[in-house]
Amino acid sequence: MKDTTFYENVVIITGATFGIGHQLALQLAGCGAWLVLAARNVEKLEDVSKHCSQQGGRVIVIPTDVADPTQCHNLIEHTVAEYGQIDTVINNAGIGMASRFDELQDLALFEKVFRVNFFGSVYCTHYALPYLKKTRGRLVGISSLKGKYPSATADAYTPSKHAMAGFFDSLRIELANSGISVTMIYPGWVSTGISSRALWADGTLTGKLSKHEKNAMPVDVCARMILDAAAKRKREVVMTFQGKVGLWLRLIAPKFVDEVARKGSEE
Repeated sequence: MKDTTFYENVVIITGATFGIGHQLALQLAGCGAWLVLAARNVEKLEDVSKHCSQQGGRVIVIPTDVADPTQCHNLIEHTVAEYGQIDTVINNAGIGMASRFDELQDLALFEKVFRVNFFGSVYCTHYALPYLKKTRGRLVGISSLKGKYPSATADAYTPSKHAMAGFFDSLRIELANSGISVTMIYPGWVSTGISSRALWADGTLTGKLSKHEKNAMPVDVCARMILDAAAKRKREVVMTFQGKVGLWLRLIAPKFVDEVARKGSEE
């Protein structure tokens, strides 16, 4: 980032301990942002905070499980108590899932993924909105290409990302005259380790990287693209050329796109 858009800009990042969230925190710290790092892992939060401080950023950590609305409310109120305002909220927290729908014994795991990926964004946005209106601030949602396309399995990850996209696209229209920008990000595979932290049908971690992630976009490149889009208040960013082509193909040849998704899951 070459400009000063985020200098002394109060930025909340959820899911700040790993992957995209971690890298966003480091890059924003280098821009002089006033950071609020939120995640469940307190030890890891403190570690990221230390590295952000070394980059020159002002930073506080607020341990938060975004699946809990009370904790999301605390995140927002604690931020305002510390900094006096909120300028940007980056809804990045998320968990993956690696299971067929028909393998689930009950829907508890499905609901858990939705609470984090979808409702976590809804809760944080709800409580932050009055403060963002005062600053004419920025809302950013980190979705996935799977928020634009069908998946080969009906696990909760893909529908939660579709729901997230629908919510923020509708909110953008609702807030059209508020001065708040809503930027949706649709990354493809990024080297974050998310596939190794995805959940099997029994709730255990997969513990291994998907072959799709092994040669994926570097996480620092992804973070730079996100911050550039947020700074320019872009509507959305589809990060890969294949993703952009796929959007057109889905309009004219939806069955072909379904078949590509199915074969990709078998590789």
